[in-house]
Amino acid sequence: MKLRIGLIEVGPAWLTRHRPALRTLRERFDVRAVCCGVGKKAEPIAAEFQADMVDGYRAMVSRADIDAVMILERSWHGWLPVLAACDAGKAVYWAGDLQFDPIADAEVYRRVDESGIAFMAELPRRFAPATLRLKELIATKLGAPRLVFCHRRLPVVPSRPGGICDSDPLAESRRELVELIDWCRYVVAREPSSVTALIHHQPFAPLPNTTASNPSASNLAGTVPQSEEGDPKVSDPAHRPDYQCLSLRFAAHGSAPEVMCQLSCGQYIPAAWNEAIGFRPPSAMQICCEHGLAFIDLPTNLVWFDEAGRHLESLDTELSVGDQMLTQFHRVVTSLVRRRNDLDDAFRAASVLAAADQSDHERRQVDLAELLGPV
Repeated sequence: MKLRIGLIEVGPAWLTRHRPALRTLRERFDVRAVCCGVGKKAEPIAAEFQADMVDGYRAMVSRADIDAVMILERSWHGWLPVLAACDAGKAVYWAGDLQFDPIADAEVYRRVDESGIAFMAELPRRFAPATLRLKELIATKLGAPRLVFCHRRLPVVPSRPGGICDSDPLAESRRELVELIDWCRYVVAREPSSVTALIHHQPFAPLPNTTASNPSASNLAGTVPQSEEGDPKVSDPAHRPDYQCLSLRFAAHGSAPEVMCQLSCGQYIPAAWNEAIGFRPPSAMQICCEHGLAFIDLPTNLVWFDEAGRHLESLDTELSVGDQMLTQFHRVVTSLVRRRNDLDDAFRAASVLAAADQSDHERRQVDLAELLGPV
């Protein structure tokens, strides 16, 4: 069955992930319409796939020749395109950020759930060839996981003159953490039972020559803005988080031993030190299991060790991440059995990150049993 799809917005992964996958899987997907906030971005895509340019997302989801929509970037519309697709009964592939607020976005969760549509959130680490191979090794060679380490080092995006930044560094860091949380949940194959978090903030730097020229600005230049609880406001750009560390505990369950996962994501290296970003980068995941150890470099490289020694696997000939995800989306939409896992997984990972914020704020371990349910 060929799925007739509409594209809403185009994100940074279009050229490297979505476009190649749609061309490879052209026997399964037929791009019928394109909708972008910036019309110039939609023109070449519409011409390449011989699709129509549509003025708005509501006009797209109401078309009879559209079976599903792929939202490739979150725009200022927020969740409105998803809600419109729910009303029209169209399947959704969500490739925007995973900043689901467990409380504020509860209505979105309910609408998607009650509509009965197929919904798939893009979780690329799950579909990386190295991850899929790791799951096989855990089941056959390495045994159950015991310790997992995921450390991510992000570059600081330089601001343009006037202090304008083309992307939100905090949002990028939090997206990485949500994906890392979901990745660990997928590899360990159960829910975490508790989380402990620490967040480091940038040192506050007084604004140069501010107090001398404007005495009324002394409060801004000399003190850090405080919340009611006395903590620095995260929204203050001079005191934003530049490093976050999470420890997830997965309680023992049946024959599976307890697992500890340590995740971190930092944006502490200034843009001017660009050579330092790539210096000795850590593995995307290091995992210690009952019978061996493995190191993953996404998307295709895997090195693992057991009693027989070192094993190096390069999985370049496997299906790409984009091909894997779109193949799964096609299967989800055309299957007679509805899947809720993707929506649940996205919300659960976001809920863990929200609990991590609470852990840092209250300086304590937060129990996730009531939040996420049974392991």
